[in-house]
Amino acid sequence: MRALLTFVVAAGSVFGQACDRACLENFVDKYMDALVAHDPKLLPLAKTLKNTENGQRLEPGDGFWRTATAKGAYRLFVDDPQAGEVAFLGTMKEANIPVSVAIRLKIANQQIAEIEMFVVRTGINGTNGAPELDKLAKPRAAFLEPVPAAQRVSREELIKTANMYFSGLEKNDGKGNYPLADDCDNFEDGQPAKLSCKAAFESGGFHYITRIRDRRFVAVDVERGLVFSFVFFDNAAGKYRTFKLPDGTETSAGPNRPWTWEVAEMFKIQGGKIHHVESLFDQVPYGMGSGWGN
Repeated sequence: MRALLTFVVAAGSVFGQACDRACLENFVDKYMDALVAHDPKLLPLAKTLKNTENGQRLEPGDGFWRTATAKGAYRLFVDDPQAGEVAFLGTMKEANIPVSVAIRLKIANQQIAEIEMFVVRTGINGTNGAPELDKLAKPRAAFLEPVPAAQRVSREELIKTANMYFSGLEKNDGKGNYPLADDCDNFEDGQPAKLSCKAAFESGGFHYITRIRDRRFVAVDVERGLVFSFVFFDNAAGKYRTFKLPDGTETSAGPNRPWTWEVAEMFKIQGGKIHHVESLFDQVPYGMGSGWGN
């Protein structure tokens, strides 16, 4: 399968006044404050604004705008001043119940031109992962540490490495070229995976994931080696549930009916290897689109 990779760089000079790291993060806070106040008029919204929530095109003020009640404790940003984009993974409250959220904003001329909101009420294990994220209180230190200047690579190289992760998961056979550091760990919905990234990939146990599509790398922080992505994992079920592991053992795994995971996934990359992964998952109708891809 030829993966669809989407990333458009729009330098701040194209859109007028640039928005640096502090500016981008301030826009996210203003956006969440407006959500809690249920009032989109509190924001400088572009006339051409496009707004989606969990893949659905909505008008500002609808959906989560009606039910958000507070910010949460967990906050992790991926700032991309070059593209005028900022991505956020964290927690909020909905009707005073913790929920996990992934947010992408596109800033142009000091206005919000695009809003992509992803609200996860129950995660990959069928439980609400937001309380687990709130227990962490703050991101792992590695996500905040800059990569030494001499070791930094281009945004294109960072995206290439992140995309190899998804290619390794798609019809995973345990034999691929996996750009995973020995210390790579994965937190899914605030909970650490049982196996290291490398051990999980080399197990071949994800073969049931039949397609990873609409791969969009929406924010890249070259200074910190971070890539933030939105993707969809399709699980076709049926015959794809039965397969052989690398040692020849036949096994069955994955859902017993077709469904899709909508995923927000962030990577810490250094030295050409992925060291940390953090993600949110939500089960959605099979084959659903993001509202942004093709």
